[in-house]
Amino acid sequence: MSRDHVQSAERLGTGAEAPFLELLARGASADAYEQPVLLARAEGLSPERVEALEQAKRLALRVRAEMEGRRRREAELSALFETAHDLAGLRDLDALLRAIVQRARSLLSTDVAYLTLNDEAAGDTYMRVTEGSVAARFQQLRLGMGEGLGGLVAQTARPYVTPDYFKDARFQHTWTIDSGVRDEGLVAILGVPLMIGPQVIGVLFAADRRARVFEREEIALLGSFAALAAAAIDTANLLTETRSALDRLARANEIIRDRSAAIERASDVHDRLAELVLRGGGVHDVAAAVSEILDGTVEFTEPDAAPAAALEASRAEGHAVRHGDDWTAAVAAGGELLGALVLRGHPGLDPVDQRTLERAAMVTSLLLLARRSAAEAEQRVRGELLDDLLDAHDRDPRVLRERAARLRADLDTTHVLLAARLDSAMADADQEAAARRRLWSAASHLAATRHGLAAARDGGTVLLLPLGPGDTATDLARRTARQLGSSVHERVTVGASAPVEDVVGRPDVVAAAYAEGQRCLDTLRLLGRAGDGAAADDFGFMGLLLAGDRDIAGYVERTVGQVVAYDERRGTDLVRTLDAYFACGMSPARTKDELHVHVNTVAQRLERVGRLLGDDWQSPARALEIQLALRLHRLSSIPGR
Repeated sequence: MSRDHVQSAERLGTGAEAPFLELLARGASADAYEQPVLLARAEGLSPERVEALEQAKRLALRVRAEMEGRRRREAELSALFETAHDLAGLRDLDALLRAIVQRARSLLSTDVAYLTLNDEAAGDTYMRVTEGSVAARFQQLRLGMGEGLGGLVAQTARPYVTPDYFKDARFQHTWTIDSGVRDEGLVAILGVPLMIGPQVIGVLFAADRRARVFEREEIALLGSFAALAAAAIDTANLLTETRSALDRLARANEIIRDRSAAIERASDVHDRLAELVLRGGGVHDVAAAVSEILDGTVEFTEPDAAPAAALEASRAEGHAVRHGDDWTAAVAAGGELLGALVLRGHPGLDPVDQRTLERAAMVTSLLLLARRSAAEAEQRVRGELLDDLLDAHDRDPRVLRERAARLRADLDTTHVLLAARLDSAMADADQEAAARRRLWSAASHLAATRHGLAAARDGGTVLLLPLGPGDTATDLARRTARQLGSSVHERVTVGASAPVEDVVGRPDVVAAAYAEGQRCLDTLRLLGRAGDGAAADDFGFMGLLLAGDRDIAGYVERTVGQVVAYDERRGTDLVRTLDAYFACGMSPARTKDELHVHVNTVAQRLERVGRLLGDDWQSPARALEIQLALRLHRLSSIPGR
């Protein structure tokens, strides 16, 4: 970055981001983003200017990281789609397996990738494909069943990773394997199983010549490539079986022609599905295409809507399973069940058509993963923008508007801040965390459809939604509570702020509106209206306290502070007695029944209250103030306040 660039940024005043935008545009390395700041300091620019450059640098690095993450995810999905397309037009198994290993090595950025297959006849495992290997002994390894890291993967049918191969005692080391690994110089190794149904037929590996920790996403990605490799081998085996059958049944010309036509049709199906994926089709487009191909009705269903036994059998076996007159193919990825493709009313299904249904299920899983990845990225971006509106009061309004516009959100319209929280008590921390994630996901979806923003915050969710013509904050809060509750199948309480204008130009008003929404939410829960939605205007005179910046704690202290302090010092129950006394119409007889104590005890407690608050504490004016203070005291005692 030249001195002229920094001087230009100085002349721009508020344009501290200019040099970093240039770095983003030309894809500079992360180290280059330090140069504008260092040069500004060397030039002796003002501390304010240097701080502005620092802030712009941090924002630019976040944008760069997000762009890099998206490029990486796009590259991963593109490689999976390309490999799926190659599988659809499978002609050379060796070439396809080499492509899978090459792409796995490239995307995981490892030194070496390789694939081993089991040899049932010889009772061992052999190296089938290597990429990046330089050691001849390593490339020609044959391993006994159950030996090495690959043996552990094959025995458990689960991925295994070791950051340092020679220090890992979880698997059986042999001189043959260790010598080959040492010749290759490998240190960190990740292995995932190649499976056809429940059977492990081999292992796909990615390895580095240095210590490395493989991330969960990298393990899942290699698992996806392993599934494609297993499918390729399965398809090749099917083609081999078909050719053998054709040779054995040479005299049955009609059967041979039917089989050939079916195989050709399967190839056309694979090409059609790959084309559908590449042009951006969805899961229901895949179902419609397979319905036409199989001359039946194919539907995509959620996991809980498919026959449970058939779905579990299909996932365990890796094949479509017949259930009555229907066929069910599990849609799964990385051990997670995403749904099912169900072929209705088609009991007679030949093996090729069965494979077609299974391949369609695999393509559907790729589409769902891609859609989920895109949705999670958008949810994260919406949450970050709302967090910036709530927390960062010195953000550039123009940048905020541009970020919102990319999300189809107009920050110049009137909005309402909504604080949402689950009301149900969960059995354990894991269940509570899962419920909160469901709430955030539902809120993010609602915000996206309403052109608003949503973020997880303070154990719940905050939403910034535009206020439609003729709508009120109360209407929006109640509607949001119903919609979120229906989505997560739990009661969701929603507190709303008053309508807010110019959320970008007045940064403090956003945080104040959120605090007001939280107070409304807590008041709803205090009043026993959990699962409802409301704004401050719905609470009458209490709304005057909730809506503004009032000294509620000071009011409570001045009115009933001596009674509260007396209870805290002596362990007495005067506050509860006062609550019951007013709730029972100031009748000592009914109060003693409510508290399950003797009437003399009530009289003694009220006498103590009179000495603390003064003789006129039961006069109408003082009684009203005391009741209000008691209610506000309960509100301030809600957990989380």
